[in-house]
Amino acid sequence: MVALAWHETGDKQYELGVDKGVFYPLNAATSAYDNAYAWNGLISVTESPSGAEVTKNYADNDVYMSLMSAEEFAATVEAYNYPDEFALVDGTAEPVPGLYVGQQPRKPFGLSYRTKVGNDSKGMDAGYKIHLIYNAMAAPSEKAYSTVNDSPEATTFSWELSTTPIDAGDVLKSTAQLTINSLKVPAAKLKALENILYGTTTLQARLPLPTEVIGLLSAP
Repeated sequence: MVALAWHETGDKQYELGVDKGVFYPLNAATSAYDNAYAWNGLISVTESPSGAEVTKNYADNDVYMSLMSAEEFAATVEAYNYPDEFALVDGTAEPVPGLYVGQQPRKPFGLSYRTKVGNDSKGMDAGYKIHLIYNAMAAPSEKAYSTVNDSPEATTFSWELSTTPIDAGDVLKSTAQLTINSLKVPAAKLKALENILYGTTTLQARLPLPTEVIGLLSAP
């Protein structure tokens, strides 16, 4: 038996920041996220799960059973900029270079980004988490432009994302989101996953499906 302890060195963890954003359009022909574009200018990603609500059913003057609704995943992305290719899934077409036509069909895509994990012994760089989002759709959002004054501010863009879960294997329910914690994943497996997500000089960056990620990280 081991007694519980509080405030052990290295146990005071916290999360902060967002960086290494990557946009992955879904290839309709292959049903794969086989291309990738670096997303510069990310300000924030707000994850907004919903659902998983309990409904109580009564019989014989008592609670007979409790049923839980399905859980859904949504997110809000805010940024100073976005990849040119993102416009093609955000309801914009480019029939000729430099001409953008709005109100076009929206397309599903994937997204990855990284957040830092800090603690009391190593500061803000103790580790990080890689967040993967699948089968997302961006809803139309407001874009506000204002005059330059004595306190100029850069325009920010935001998108509300909804998702549809995809297959995560025989044991797990379908999902639209994975999170990988660098503090718990072996370095070699983490490096292999990052090579897939971010590419190398000889490997095209892509977003692996949940089943592939699970297989990679669970392999002996």
